[in-house]
Amino acid sequence: MYLLAQTLAAFQYTKEISTITTLQIPTFPQEPLLRPSTWKALKSLGRVIEDIQFVNKSVSRSARSFALNRALGELTSILKTADNLPQAERGLIVDITQTWQESLLQIAGEIGEISITKPVNNPYVIGDPVQGNLFVGREDIIRQLEEIWVMGNQLQSVVLYGHRRMGKTSILLNASQCLGSGIQLAYVNLLRLGNVPQGVGEVLIAISDEIAQTVKLPPPNDADLLNLPYRTFERYLKQIETSLETGLIIALDEFEKIEELIEAGKIPPDFMGYLRGLVQMSSKIAFAFAGLHTLEEMTSDYFQPFFASIIPIHVNFQERAATRQILANPDEDFLLDYTPEALDEIYALTHGQPYLVQLVGFYLVRRYNDQVFEQGRPRDPVFTIEDVEAVISDPEFFQRGRYYFDGVWGQAAQGAKGQQEILKVLAPQLEGLSFDALAESTGMKSDSLQAALDTLKRHDVVAEIEGRWLIIVELFRRSVVRWRIGDSNP
Repeated sequence: MYLLAQTLAAFQYTKEISTITTLQIPTFPQEPLLRPSTWKALKSLGRVIEDIQFVNKSVSRSARSFALNRALGELTSILKTADNLPQAERGLIVDITQTWQESLLQIAGEIGEISITKPVNNPYVIGDPVQGNLFVGREDIIRQLEEIWVMGNQLQSVVLYGHRRMGKTSILLNASQCLGSGIQLAYVNLLRLGNVPQGVGEVLIAISDEIAQTVKLPPPNDADLLNLPYRTFERYLKQIETSLETGLIIALDEFEKIEELIEAGKIPPDFMGYLRGLVQMSSKIAFAFAGLHTLEEMTSDYFQPFFASIIPIHVNFQERAATRQILANPDEDFLLDYTPEALDEIYALTHGQPYLVQLVGFYLVRRYNDQVFEQGRPRDPVFTIEDVEAVISDPEFFQRGRYYFDGVWGQAAQGAKGQQEILKVLAPQLEGLSFDALAESTGMKSDSLQAALDTLKRHDVVAEIEGRWLIIVELFRRSVVRWRIGDSNP
């Protein structure tokens, strides 16, 4: 109740557009709540603040127009349902709503209306790393990288780890924009290595080639790297170090590929010790590693000492506000809009998983263009919950998302035993299951079940909420029901 009163007071004293955008939206308490209709109105006002922030900072007339219309729609909805509010705060909420509505209407003429006369270009990116305006919601991680690489006395190495398709590659590719002119970043995707029949020398050739393109210093001769890989590459880095004004970040993406090559006997385990020496070699050169595994899972003797001196950064799901921004304001000329309920539904389905958010947006735009310009069916340029349900009900949507769904499922076959069996049992249960119910359904012993749940939790696949375990991402849960249960195998 104190938080409710505090929030209402902050909203009441804020009347102008310029000050509304500075309001900090509080973290609302979990249900069940006292005075739920009041909290519902506060959540609507929170969405209005987010949309006004869009209006205030966007350079796109279309994005500003739709954000303004969304905000006005939220305010109108609050006023229409004001009779449902408790009498004690009804007048206050109505006053706040009307004041904000008047402020928005004053700028409505300036922003204007938008008409759509041709198919809308699809701005959503599926499968490829996200760059430019679509790269949002990772400000906290970029800020950490700035502190480590720009503000510190010397460059330090980091490892980005997290859930599959969580945006680690996008973070690495966009990180160069925060480094300033002095620090350079060389990006290496280790998946391109293949089976490296030439061994560790071939790995270092691939890394040297990318570094050379970044620093404009010719790489060593291939024969030298194949015949004397460690010494040749180390000399190359020392040569680079003398030419650097500030520093160099060597970003090695999909780092679990190194583990695969070591386990397959393609490169020796002492490669990790060699990398550790490189990490500690110079204050001007640092590494950024990105991959699926957490540090705790890299238990092999050659991994543990390697990561002891490297800063870990967990790449988690995006917040609801970032998800709304990605969808509603993907570029400067996006002409379509979403109802607040549709945006909330997409977040509920994806939990802010970046790839799935982009996938839903991509299919919504395609649906709009098909309806309006192929079928000739007039419709509002605003996506609703019905549109969202229609696109995720299309079998093609799940087929297109198989790379993500299969990746998460496949990772559950590694490490602690029983992870996939747990997912099969949890998938039909919308409300989740208790630990005891899971033990009974899976037939697993307590210690084995706990180990499997801990692994799934570290991988951001399941969560325990109020004593019940459930699958975090709703669309992944549906994919398990669709493909992994019964006779319907992929």
